Order: sequence, then structure tokens, then C-alpha cells
Amino acid sequence: MSDIEVNQIINPIPATDGAGVKLKRSIGLKPNYFDPFLMLDEFGSENKDDYIAGFPPHPHRGIETVTYMLAGDFEHKDSTGGQGRMTAGDVQWMKTGSGIIHSEMPAMKGGKLHGFQLWINMPSKIKMSKPEYLYIDSDKMAVHKDEEKKIKIIAGKFEKAEGPIKGHNIEPIYFDIEIKKGKEFNFGIPSNHNSFIYLIDGEIKIGDKKHDKVIGSTLILLTKGENLRVSALSDTKFLLISGKPIGEQIARGGPFVMNTKQEIIQAVNDYHNGTFVK
Repeated sequence: MSDIEVNQIINPIPATDGAGVKLKRSIGLKPNYFDPFLMLDEFGSENKDDYIAGFPPHPHRGIETVTYMLAGDFEHKDSTGGQGRMTAGDVQWMKTGSGIIHSEMPAMKGGKLHGFQLWINMPSKIKMSKPEYLYIDSDKMAVHKDEEKKIKIIAGKFEKAEGPIKGHNIEPIYFDIEIKKGKEFNFGIPSNHNSFIYLIDGEIKIGDKKHDKVIGSTLILLTKGENLRVSALSDTKFLLISGKPIGEQIARGGPFVMNTKQEIIQAVNDYHNGTFVK
């Protein structure tokens, strides 16, 4: 089995989105696209002014958005009738398909907010499918726990613990992993997947080859391989996210991701003429 090593270490760039929410963006800027992943944002602050304006109603087409909360409360509403109040540990997995209009607003007046939003591309054959909204409560997610580590499984499987997302076209893996200092995480990943780690806290060493120091909020793109080994140089917490590439041309237009520029123009026209939501 080939070992997975560090391909690239990227420091997220401060950005704003929505109505001025401050965040750290990695995928979506550099790299612009890590097939099938289109964007990764970490949002978090103890200052309400950094997040209180939230993400008022806005459209999406052709992508999936996965929001994972670590701290704080957010309320989701969308044009399908989907609605849910996210609290710490909850996940919102939304397939926007042919078109959805949604909002994500803080359901709190102050305190700490911390979470992630991941955008996943959809293959052309299902980009115009019916939108779907899945809300996953934290207490319904599988967790593997032993003396060395704790793994919360949103998608994929670790030993006997399996996540709630099944039958997905990219065969996703989405783990929230905590490892104690001096211990290791070992895991097999399909050799055709694109994979990355997003370090949240602590310091880690990946694989056998020497790489630059990795500590704090950092995106680590991984090489393709089959065996991932992560060593914790301190108590650490990170996300492991992996998926099968789609391998299609993409065209971006703000909240729309399609295959051609003409499809982006059509999405904009549909939104403005009131035919966006089917």
C-alpha cells in the first residue's frame, strides 16, 4: 500500500462573506478547486460583530453545501421549506441541485461562534436535480472512541462506526478527529480520492517524509495514496475530508457552479426573472 504524504500546506486567507461575516478561506482561493471540493471556510469569533449579520437569503445552483457547527447557534431556512436550528456538533448537508434560496443567520446575540462550510461540486447529470436538505443532529452521529482518539463520523466509516451520509456519488469521507499527544491515527483511503486535512488545534506530523511545521488553522492537501498516518505532536483536533474527483469542466458565477458559462448566465437570468426555484 502506498503511503499518503503532504502535498501542499496552505494558510487560510481572511475574508468576508454574507452580510459581512468574517472568516478564513482556503479552498476557493488557493487552490481555486480541489476536485470535487469547491470551497472551504472556517468561521469563528467571540465578537458578535464578526458574525451577527449572518448570511441573509441568497441562491445556489449546482453544488452541495455542508455546514458543520462546533460552537454557537445558527438558524437555516430555505425555499424547499427546510428549516433547522444548528447547535454545537450539528451538520446541515444541502444539495442545491436546480436551485435553492436559503439563509443562515445566527440564533444568538453574543458568545462564541465556530464552524465550517464546505462546498462540494455536483456532476453535470445531477446539477439540475431536485434540491434536498438534510439536517443531522450531533447526538445521532456515530462516534469511535478509544484511549488514544475520538472520531466523529459525518460521512464514511471507521472500524464499526459509520456516518449518516450514504450512497453519495463522490463516496465522501468527513471525519472530525481528536488525538492525544504522542498517539497516531491510521486510516485507509481509496487511491483515486482527493483528500485534505484541516488542522483546527494542536500540531501534527503526516506520513514519513519531512514537511514544514503544521500548527493551528491550516489546510493540508494530501498526495493520493492508500495509507494515511497522522501523528499528534500535541493534543490535536482536525478534519479529514476526502472524495472521488468528478473530472468535469466547471464554470463559476458567485453562488452558482455549472459546467459552462452559458449555464451560469441561465442561472442568473432564472434568478432575476423569478423562475429559479422550480
